[in-house]
Amino acid sequence: MYLKNKKIGIVGGGLVGSLLSIYLSKQGAIVSVFDKREDIRLDTNTAGRSINLALSNRGINALNELGIAQHFLNVATPMYKRIMHAENGILTEQPYGKKHEAIFSISRYDLNTQLLELAEKFGVKLFFNHECVDIDFSITELKFKDGISNQFDYIFGTDGAGSVVRKKLANNIKTHIQFIDSGYKELTIPAHKDGTHKLANNALHIWPRKSFMVIALPNLDGTFTCTLFAPLKGLNSFDSLVNKSDVDNYFSKHFSDLKKLIPKLSNEYFSNPTSSLGFVRCSSWRNNNIFLLGDACHATVPFYGQGMNSGFEDCFLLNRWLNINHDLTHGDIDLFLEERKVDTTAMQDLSMHNFIEMQDKTANPQFLLQKKIEDWFSQKHPDKWTPLYSMVTFSNMRYSEAIKRGEVQNKIMESVMTKNNLLSDFDINELENLNIEQQILELLL
Repeated sequence: MYLKNKKIGIVGGGLVGSLLSIYLSKQGAIVSVFDKREDIRLDTNTAGRSINLALSNRGINALNELGIAQHFLNVATPMYKRIMHAENGILTEQPYGKKHEAIFSISRYDLNTQLLELAEKFGVKLFFNHECVDIDFSITELKFKDGISNQFDYIFGTDGAGSVVRKKLANNIKTHIQFIDSGYKELTIPAHKDGTHKLANNALHIWPRKSFMVIALPNLDGTFTCTLFAPLKGLNSFDSLVNKSDVDNYFSKHFSDLKKLIPKLSNEYFSNPTSSLGFVRCSSWRNNNIFLLGDACHATVPFYGQGMNSGFEDCFLLNRWLNINHDLTHGDIDLFLEERKVDTTAMQDLSMHNFIEMQDKTANPQFLLQKKIEDWFSQKHPDKWTPLYSMVTFSNMRYSEAIKRGEVQNKIMESVMTKNNLLSDFDINELENLNIEQQILELLL
């Protein structure tokens, strides 16, 4: 326990803050978590507030280190593949990884509330309705709206994309905040009367429409949490949907099969907020004994399902670093944070790339053929080829390394697809009769 009796204040009791508090408590620290909100465990009305989460390898790894992963997997739904819904109703499937590999749909509310419960069991003190308004960096002191101040040995800002801690660090670090021109809105597919799902519940469903899309993640209660992603302005945008008639026509035209699954869709559409999407990047995550982690320093768009997973990985990697270096003031801490910053920047780039893939390329038969060929080759040569999605989602490889390897592999596939004129109607069973395997092997050298 390398932080024994160190007083640590964490600003933000969300997913990363609550998980971090458990890690630091197990290192022997006296941990207090402060959140400006009411205790969310007392508020069950969470509809329309956030995107359902996809828990994958990096997040599971961080939970497993504390022996609590199975606790959360028991309340999650495995998704082994994407199912794409074309406008004409035709369905296409794309496995996420190998046969046993899945990402797990889990409610943000359920995950956060249970992490808070576990944090208290590990001795963490939780303080709600405590809004941080200022920080005295010289004495590592938090100041709250009610006039109370608390001094600590270390402070962590895990208070999300709108982080107060980051804003107070503004004189010492540069922050780049960029919003994209798309937003999102949540909808719900209810369960059948007998509690069963209306769609296959072992998959993430996508309705790709080039500049906009809907995704749906299954829940244990038979419902699906749906998210419409669309431009904020212009053609097929949120701005163009002014009244219930607009919404009904929009979904009838572009998502006719989905519209049939959501009763009173237009009412729900206008009862849920439209939220923005964007990135946060910081030149540094530390000033003296004040640190940033999670969305506070690397918020991202949600299209690779890595926002929460990367935040959890922050906690896991910091804990591993502590086990080696024993002290948060060790001289190598800045190097560790800088390397992590490189990786989370790569993660953000990957997330934006996957946005384009999900809303457009997943409806492209030639793209799907390329992915099938990659899967075919990777099964033959798992030591030589891992699909980019698997590197990001089913491994602990650094994001920066994954993106580099992914770029090399994509260039190889583009060359092979063009050279052999491989079109969408190509029979994948014919691959053995061509020289594709040898071509890829030669290009890998």
